[in-house]
Amino acid sequence: MPEWLQAGAWGLLAGSALLVGAAVGFFARVPRRIVASIMAFGAGVLLSAVSFELIAEAHEQGGLLPTALGATGGALAYTGANLLLARRGARHRKRSGGEQPSEQERPGSGSAIAVGALLDGVPESVVIGASLLTGGPVSLVTVVAVFLSNVPEGLSSAAGMRRAGRSRRYVFTLWTAITLVSGLAALLGHTLLGGAPPEVLATITALAAGAILAMITDTMVPEAFEDAHLLVGLITVLGFLTAFALSHT
Repeated sequence: MPEWLQAGAWGLLAGSALLVGAAVGFFARVPRRIVASIMAFGAGVLLSAVSFELIAEAHEQGGLLPTALGATGGALAYTGANLLLARRGARHRKRSGGEQPSEQERPGSGSAIAVGALLDGVPESVVIGASLLTGGPVSLVTVVAVFLSNVPEGLSSAAGMRRAGRSRRYVFTLWTAITLVSGLAALLGHTLLGGAPPEVLATITALAAGAILAMITDTMVPEAFEDAHLLVGLITVLGFLTAFALSHT
């Protein structure tokens, strides 16, 4: 299978976890404490992947300066876009309770939530595609980490959408589209960055890492802390260690 097609397939696989999580969150009445605990675990998994896969790889490829500039740029870009979306009603897009506004309460919030969900998923997929550019196999740890973290993201967000009165059609059209975009973003990440010098690859990898780190603290940690605050630290560490173990096997 050509590498570009492999990149798209791995991105699609990782993104499909969003759809799995959304189905559970929409159809099952999962207690909020369980949702928060799963979100904490997913946050720990992603934190480990950012630290030991993305940032470490960027530093190895390009050194400290491109890594620091890329990570800072990614965090700034994500934060700026997130601020704009928050003003349009997407601030609580990953919350499972009654925080998400309905379309009646906040017209246009449905579109803002959709764009926000795309914003959260694209950086992860780009680095999956870019990981094939080193000449070896895909970074399986990154794929597994993204998959494991996408399940609680989809679950929590879909549960919140259901509570806000959004239709089944809206919810599953949104998450199916994001799953497909995840595959496309991984494919484009591989195709567009092919032949790029190591410093550029390092900057792009760090850019994605910075955006993911900002996303974790801005959208995943609040949901985890809200209902599992007494155990959130322990559960996050368990997620972190799970991904760390995967990266060292």
